[in-house]
Amino acid sequence: MSKKIKIILTVGARPNFMKIVPLLHEMKKHPEFAPVLVHTGQHYDTNMSALFLEQFDIPEPDINLEVGSASHAVQTARIMERFEKVCIEENPQAVLVVGDVNSTAACTLAAAKLNIKTIHYEAGLRSGDKSMPEEINRLVTDAICDFFFTTLQDANENLIKEGHSENKIFMCGNLMIDSLLQNLKKSNDIDMQFKTLSGRTIRLKEDFVPGEYGVMTFHHPVNVDKKESLEELVDIWVKVSKKIPLVFPVHPRTRKNLRAFGFEDHIRSSARLFLIDSVGYLQFINLMKQAKFVLTDSGGIQEETTYLNIPCLTIRPCTERPVTIWQGSNKLIKVHEIMTEVQLILMSKGKTGEVPRFWDGQSAERIVKVLSEILKR
Repeated sequence: MSKKIKIILTVGARPNFMKIVPLLHEMKKHPEFAPVLVHTGQHYDTNMSALFLEQFDIPEPDINLEVGSASHAVQTARIMERFEKVCIEENPQAVLVVGDVNSTAACTLAAAKLNIKTIHYEAGLRSGDKSMPEEINRLVTDAICDFFFTTLQDANENLIKEGHSENKIFMCGNLMIDSLLQNLKKSNDIDMQFKTLSGRTIRLKEDFVPGEYGVMTFHHPVNVDKKESLEELVDIWVKVSKKIPLVFPVHPRTRKNLRAFGFEDHIRSSARLFLIDSVGYLQFINLMKQAKFVLTDSGGIQEETTYLNIPCLTIRPCTERPVTIWQGSNKLIKVHEIMTEVQLILMSKGKTGEVPRFWDGQSAERIVKVLSEILKR
């Protein structure tokens, strides 16, 4: 009997789950694999971790490092210290990391220094903005990884420019879209009742007309960590909500800053700006797929809206997912442009697009096939 391929799959933050779960399910169809799921605990909010396990119908992680929140340096150090012990004890053939959070870079560093093969899914994405912690994590991870799985052709080109061999780069599609397709129908049956931060209960089907509301997500430091930037956004949210209702599942970081800067009363003054706690994946899919548009600074949502062909207004100076602009329904805009762009969408002149190559729900199958080949060499 041939030896099983033991591979550690790492997760640390909300988007990581949507990328790992299709891989985990696909690997379990192949007896040659022995996956070990390690959760670093970088995100510890129930709706951003534990609820995902329940909604995705997967067991608790085999190992939880429980690092919790801290500064970038402290959190990265804690993950490296604890993950190194896991690698020594488990002695895997490979470690697979996803995305661009602190866990991604930290686990790669720890594994590489133990001479364990490292694999990065969603490799090669570049925003060109080193003020973003995610960009630093992407650069560090790709600098030392052994194999790269990409979602876009421009990611391949970025890696080649950085000196990586083409035979170590594999474009197999987008696991976020695998998760989206696997859960679209399931999301129809999920409870869509929410409490707003002001205490009001809202129900999606009763309080909102499908296609007649907007959804927002904001958490990037450039938008929410400075009082002036966040105040400008809050003013725009209130103005937009006079044109169309807005539903905003609030990231813990953003909620903390809204309170600290004293903006909650201004938000409560708008009868159609609905701030709710962060929600589970299925609830968010349901919210998003029925929305008129999405206003965001998230990376993954740019991809999901492109697949669903929903106008997406991304409030950032740059994006590491340019295909969502070239081919998709995403637009990169500044805060002062929000109202103009929303008006265009309300006039049915919002951006539409096409689905990129390999964003077809079969990415996990292709990735596992390649993993089987490269890890048997």
